[in-house]
Amino acid sequence: MTGGFTYSEVGATLDETVGPLGGGLPPGYSQLRHRVRIGHGEAAFRAAADALATFRMHRRLPVGVTASAPRAETGAEVTVTLAGVVRAPCRIVWVVDEPDRYGWAYGTLTGHPECGEEAFLLTRDGGGDVRLDVVAFSRPGGRATRALGRLVPIAQRLYARRCGMVLRGIARSAR
Repeated sequence: MTGGFTYSEVGATLDETVGPLGGGLPPGYSQLRHRVRIGHGEAAFRAAADALATFRMHRRLPVGVTASAPRAETGAEVTVTLAGVVRAPCRIVWVVDEPDRYGWAYGTLTGHPECGEEAFLLTRDGGGDVRLDVVAFSRPGGRATRALGRLVPIAQRLYARRCGMVLRGIARSAR
């Protein structure tokens, strides 16, 4: 098992994504909120939810992913590897699995270059539109990320956009 969480506000993205939006993420962190429409209908929602649950979305980004479970579940450990070099160990802190909402969040563990949490939540509204929300809060976890300064939040926004593009492609192929 990997080390402990590197931040104290474990689970804080749950109220922000599942509860009323705008409830507030913890102060003292860089914050990310990205919402994108990825498709329409039951088939699009189910395909995107399955890709998110099985880490297929992450693998198509492409980033390396190793997980202690085949599907996202609370307590599962996930290590994302960027460019084959940067290892980012995390633990899933919550999962929502409902007829019109599916998602989960992971929090950073010892050894991660950042400190914080990132959530991925799919919702299908009454009209059938399927959206992905990526919500995160983070701050540098070491010298390297502190040195990169403002580039890290830019990279995080690009990552969130890429997640949406990948899920949009998966949802589109589910027709």
